[in-house]
Amino acid sequence: MQNIWKTLSLTLAAMLLGCLLTSVVLSLPATLQNDAIAQAPTAALSRLNNSTALDLSESFRNVADAMRPTVVSIHTHATEQVRGGNVPPGFEDFFGQLPPRSREREGLGSGVIVRTDGYILTNNHVVEGTDELEVELSDGRRLAAKIMGTDPETDLAVIKIEGTNYAAARLGDSEAIRVGDWVLAIGSPFGLEQTVTAGIISAKNRVQGIVGSGQGIEDFLQTDAAINPGNSGGPLVNLQGEVIGINTAIESRSGGSNGIGFAIPSGMASMVVTSIIESGAVQRGFLGAQVGDLNEQLAKEFGIQSSTGALVISVLNDQPAALGGLQPGDVVTSINGKRMSSGTAVRNHVASQRPGSVLKMQITRNGQPLQLNVTLGTRSRQAMAMFKPGDAGIGAILRPIDPQLAQQLGYTNLDTGLVVTRVEKGSLAARSGLSIGDVIVAVNGRPADTVQVLREAIEQTRAKEQASRIVFLSGNARREIIIQP
Repeated sequence: MQNIWKTLSLTLAAMLLGCLLTSVVLSLPATLQNDAIAQAPTAALSRLNNSTALDLSESFRNVADAMRPTVVSIHTHATEQVRGGNVPPGFEDFFGQLPPRSREREGLGSGVIVRTDGYILTNNHVVEGTDELEVELSDGRRLAAKIMGTDPETDLAVIKIEGTNYAAARLGDSEAIRVGDWVLAIGSPFGLEQTVTAGIISAKNRVQGIVGSGQGIEDFLQTDAAINPGNSGGPLVNLQGEVIGINTAIESRSGGSNGIGFAIPSGMASMVVTSIIESGAVQRGFLGAQVGDLNEQLAKEFGIQSSTGALVISVLNDQPAALGGLQPGDVVTSINGKRMSSGTAVRNHVASQRPGSVLKMQITRNGQPLQLNVTLGTRSRQAMAMFKPGDAGIGAILRPIDPQLAQQLGYTNLDTGLVVTRVEKGSLAARSGLSIGDVIVAVNGRPADTVQVLREAIEQTRAKEQASRIVFLSGNARREIIIQP
């Protein structure tokens, strides 16, 4: 708001200056008036533009100066075993296979100090598999560091250096950042410590498998601030000097910045940091329900005006979702006041909450709005294993259908089949047109009642170099997919 008033003041000053110059011009001889009139508005506008640019530059300088002592370079060292060289053909009997050999691997990344007692936030992929860590501070000191905890699902890690009274950065509110806001990316690209680049927030809530296989918890901020190898783990900062993201990935064919970089939001990072510092591991909430994206076809079947939201595919008995009243066929539209545009958004939000958190879920059931309060349990391997999803090798997560779910999805007289609960981007299932909520009912002329039956049928036809035929229901349509061997 202060910047807005400052800009308005400068604009009014420029207008007054223009009026004053006009009065002066009118008192000049006629031969000089035309040149003066042409130059007066330009001069006023130039002063205004220069002032605005200088104010922005000053903001960049202030943020860069304030953040400098909090940003560190992380040097990693690892010794790994690799295969020995292959023996030339014909000499195996003489030499056999060469033994494995050791190889030294050096790495470089960035991090940001988030507590005065030396806790540093960075990326998991920066420190994963390392034997030694060394942190270089902005004043040139190098200190040994140790890993306090990692979270591969978000690609975050917390490391620590000994000592106290370090300058620490503030974690800001990534929810408050808006597309178009200015940000600075700080880190050590290509080993160049304390590099600052500027850009804007280009998009929010990017989730399309940017890191790894897309199986993690993804909800990225996208920025055009230059991010290059070595920036990983460094902070993305707003003009208030608050960390609103941790730089983690780029979209590039050359390996350099193409103006598309991604950062993990501070809202997600804050929970990870707190959980690791307090318990040494990340503790996440568990909902006990499978959710998927809502499309126009499903919205029409459920009588919902909007086609955005998250469709509840299944609910585990005696788990938080069921105990809170959630049912298959419900559509989640918001949680704790935050709009849920997809199943991924719901999964990310639940994963960002701690066990025991209460979710105020706004849902639509049979076309009517409802609000439910769901208390999250603890996410664990045992809890996640209760879902027992399956993939038959086509890039879709499937579950056997039950009468209640069939009714909720609008299918009548359907006792067996496999409900599509997730489709991987770019997979065979996606290319074939399968969507969440579709039901596979047959494969090669036999009922597809389990994932194992579907998988075995596809493998058998592939072994014979024959095509598989999969029949599925999508709304009122019955369709067929041909899978070539």
